Amino acid sequence: MEQKILRFLNETYQENFKNIKSVTNEMFRCITDDGDYFARVTNYKSFEEQLEEINYTNFLFQEGLGVSPGILSSNNKFVEKVSLQNKEVLIALYKAAPGIHLPRKQWNATVLKELGRQIGKLHRLSKQFEEIYSPKYIKDWHENEEYAFLKYIPKEEYTIRAIAEEVLTTIKELPKNDSNFGLLHGDLWLENILVDDGLKMTMIDFQDCEKHFYLYDLAVPIYSALEYSFVGGGNIVDYEENITKAILDGYHEENELAQEMLEHLPLFIKLKEVFEYSLMHMYWDIGNLTEDQIRLMNHFRMRIERKHSLLSNKTNFNGGLIWK
Repeated sequence: MEQKILRFLNETYQENFKNIKSVTNEMFRCITDDGDYFARVTNYKSFEEQLEEINYTNFLFQEGLGVSPGILSSNNKFVEKVSLQNKEVLIALYKAAPGIHLPRKQWNATVLKELGRQIGKLHRLSKQFEEIYSPKYIKDWHENEEYAFLKYIPKEEYTIRAIAEEVLTTIKELPKNDSNFGLLHGDLWLENILVDDGLKMTMIDFQDCEKHFYLYDLAVPIYSALEYSFVGGGNIVDYEENITKAILDGYHEENELAQEMLEHLPLFIKLKEVFEYSLMHMYWDIGNLTEDQIRLMNHFRMRIERKHSLLSNKTNFNGGLIWK
């Protein structure tokens, strides 16, 4: 399949691709003499959704945000259709972003404050994009299949299903307005951020962009840092407070979220946690789990059932409580 994709790219784009390497089932690194590109090959979302996504990210790029721009084909299209293995898929090509995935121990308060600032800029520009273009194909968050928790979490796990339903219902009923809800990235865990030597950041993989409460784009990196980046050498409660404060301080240099919205941060952390647990059931072969998958699933199950929160209810910033 890789050779067929390579042939299609060279027939359809002006860049001279020398080689192609699979990164994931959907993403391929495309190598040229002048630098690398990434081709996304998927039918995960419709043609209209993917085109609207690229229009969104190209707008962000033109406004100076660190994102990867989409590349036009020779047919003057940002999204191309091709038949692979007897099914039609969509191909979108992006210029490779600068920077690296930071080692876990380098996600300190300084870096996370800059990440918060970039997310604030993202949301401020997203509001401008929506005012100009009124996107209509990118869905509200709860319309996406990944949030169909009760479809994938087994019926016998009644405690987790009850928690999942309560989280979904509570967030759906939160008041929405232009200052707290709109177009966002949707999956800003730390692996979707590249950082160069000058601390310049590039956000990648907007495939899960959606309309959601802006707070979710802050909850995801906080969740990600707490879940994956604490490497010891201190108190994890202090680490939690420091990174949360850093991200929110940075965010408020570019954009504002009301205090009453910030008080829901633990709820959105819980949404992300249940989301990850549901994805395990959605994508893993439950009848043939590896030992690591069993361990991870049990870890999530116990934490959710015991209603353990990754965030302390005393976490604060700027001298005040984030929530009560």
